[in-house]
Amino acid sequence: MVTTLVAFVLALGILIAVHEYGHYRVAVACGVKVLRFSVGFGKVLLRWQPRAGGTEFVLSAFPLGGYVRMLDEREAPVPAAERHLAFNTQTLPKRAAIVAAGPLANLLLAVLLYSAVNWYGVDEPKPILAAPVAGSLAAEAGLRGGETIRQAAMVGDDLEPVTSFEDLRWLLTQAALNGRDVTLEAARSEHGGSQDIVLPLSRLSVKEADAQLFRRIGLMGPWTRPEMGDILLGSPAEKAGLRKGDLVHQVGEVTIIDGQQLRELIRASVVAGQPQALAWRVERAGVMLNLEVLPQLQSDSNNPAVPRIGAFVGGPPPMITVYRGPVEGLWNGVVKTWEVSALTLRMMGRMVIGEASLRNISGPLTIADYAGKSASLGLSQYLVFLALISVSLGVLNLLPLPVLDGGHLMYYLWEAVTGKAVSDAWMERLQRGGIAVLMAMMSIAFFNDVTRLFG
Repeated sequence: MVTTLVAFVLALGILIAVHEYGHYRVAVACGVKVLRFSVGFGKVLLRWQPRAGGTEFVLSAFPLGGYVRMLDEREAPVPAAERHLAFNTQTLPKRAAIVAAGPLANLLLAVLLYSAVNWYGVDEPKPILAAPVAGSLAAEAGLRGGETIRQAAMVGDDLEPVTSFEDLRWLLTQAALNGRDVTLEAARSEHGGSQDIVLPLSRLSVKEADAQLFRRIGLMGPWTRPEMGDILLGSPAEKAGLRKGDLVHQVGEVTIIDGQQLRELIRASVVAGQPQALAWRVERAGVMLNLEVLPQLQSDSNNPAVPRIGAFVGGPPPMITVYRGPVEGLWNGVVKTWEVSALTLRMMGRMVIGEASLRNISGPLTIADYAGKSASLGLSQYLVFLALISVSLGVLNLLPLPVLDGGHLMYYLWEAVTGKAVSDAWMERLQRGGIAVLMAMMSIAFFNDVTRLFG
């Protein structure tokens, strides 16, 4: 809980400060007087003013946001001697640059964070495939599990090396959402010969990226050793005689390739509403044993009755530390930020037209949960989390919604085309509409958070 809270507050502080600093820095560069730079809203907790009459920097009590208050005739009277320092007296390009600088600062932060992860190195699963889900596209294409993916690309593009399973997952996500097939160069072992296999992802008609997408593709995760982890006292696994470290070779007539396949067989053990006993052949300290395992139906928030054996099934996947050089790492950071931004916009568009579920909208509770989980996994994972949220914040603020930066840019576009500013009456109407839309989005996000975490 403490880790989650600290990681969440730190993430918010960094992302908000960077966003507002973008506005602040460009405003100062354009000759605008900045009165206050605030991280947070409401009651001021800390206050710092480096020089008299200069910008006041504050930390406020409510952390979900921030603001930069500039000298502006629309908000308060401005002395004639300082009128040239007011925001509203600046040229249209300067005003647009100041407004756009906040979201762009978040996108630039994402580039730097992704680049830093590339330079620092991140541990990721090797691109070795688990046994595919029965009847899935991967199974139909001839994949059996245990293959190492050396290169991959969307059909029509040049094959590129696949460094980790996360690289492969990202490629499959993009290809599925774009309705394009993927070519995989798959080898039965890390050093053996390979063959090209085509996954016909265009057949899926994908509307959103979720766990069910990868179940339909058939590639649920990387290969893991089919061994037993910790076993709960009094569980079906303990009653059957299983022990931690047992290596499972066979269940019934099925040869076990990896932990994912073993978990799928346990889930599929129900016949006529009741789990059936399974004959397991396991290896323990070099000795082969035959055991009978009877899964037990257990309920959880997502499934009313799921067969379980009360043990961790499958070992950790083989890992590789992925490093990239200075130039390659930076370029990869740019590309990753662009791709995540495009994917975010695509998903938002599909939610607007009803092609994707509104359950994809997450609020502060879910963000806090992911902040804690990523922080517990290490610095690299936490930086990746920060980069993802920074992209989302940047893209969200560029949407043409009146209360957001993108809404102000929309006003300036109107001014550039017509030669006159949006009237105060229309500005007020649009602001009210924007607030209503934003409140609706926040309500949906809060509902999704509660359902996801406590439902």
